[in-house]
Amino acid sequence: MNKIRGPASAGPPARRERVFEFPVTAVVKGRDQRDRDFVEETRLASVSVREARLRLRPSVRVGSKLAVSFSVPARAWLERSICLALTGTVSRVESAPVGSPDHLIILRLDGRYRISSKEF
Repeated sequence: MNKIRGPASAGPPARRERVFEFPVTAVVKGRDQRDRDFVEETRLASVSVREARLRLRPSVRVGSKLAVSFSVPARAWLERSICLALTGTVSRVESAPVGSPDHLIILRLDGRYRISSKEF
């Protein structure tokens, strides 16, 4: 009987993580490629325990630190809305699609976050 295996360094299979896809408005703070501070309001595409996906107009570098804050609206599973602030490092930047000025940013979250009942 033959077994198919991946590379020895592959390790255990990746755990599935829950990805929340809700297009909420987020405020992003950081530094662009020219090392200038920026603050931009954008739409958060998705967020999970490990990463967030969003679109930005400013060009940022892989390795840049960004702070993202957004409100999570009240739902059946959430009695009242909360504000969440996350920080992370840009792990990937995809070019803007033709006709759009926004770049897709993949942000690797650092695991530190703040939850508040008020806007930040």
